[in-house]
Amino acid sequence: MTRLVIASGNAGKVREFGHLLAGLGLEIQPQPDGLEVEETGATFAENARLKASAVARASGAWALADDSGLSVDALGGAPGVHSARYADSDSARIARLLRELEQAQASSSNPSRQAHFAAALALADPNGTIRLEVEGRCPGVILKAPRGTGGFGYDPVFLVPEAGLTFAEMPSNLKAKLGHRGRAFAKLEPALRQLLGR
Repeated sequence: MTRLVIASGNAGKVREFGHLLAGLGLEIQPQPDGLEVEETGATFAENARLKASAVARASGAWALADDSGLSVDALGGAPGVHSARYADSDSARIARLLRELEQAQASSSNPSRQAHFAAALALADPNGTIRLEVEGRCPGVILKAPRGTGGFGYDPVFLVPEAGLTFAEMPSNLKAKLGHRGRAFAKLEPALRQLLGR
């Protein structure tokens, strides 16, 4: 394995994986242009498997897929697997999340803003067979207004209490360490190194 295709069309996600995989000596590529994999899974893990397998077969290379999202306690776990499809832009997704959370809190005796990000990673060989799977979680709190200019998606409203920062305020090395994707990757890396013989 010298080439690893990141099974995503999300430039932010591909960039984040580029940083995480930097020490492994792999040629990192985004998935082929125009390739769309329908995410029909009921869980992050199912969607990661679907994407890794489809992209590996389409590209003829090893593929690493991530399915991740935000789950908010007061919203019954929403947006969950629908995080990316919650609205048609990052700002619209954040606006909908904050609006629905305010509505949920107005009618609740327990106005929790607790949430977590989860990331499921799946690695498929060029035949599409899943060879590795892991999951990482990062607990946090949803703020009432965005903070920070970095990151993507829900990062500006997701506060990580142990850092006192939103994902959008964190330098990339801190987000890589504390974030859900980084935590999942920390579990994946030893097994990946073993597969690579490194």
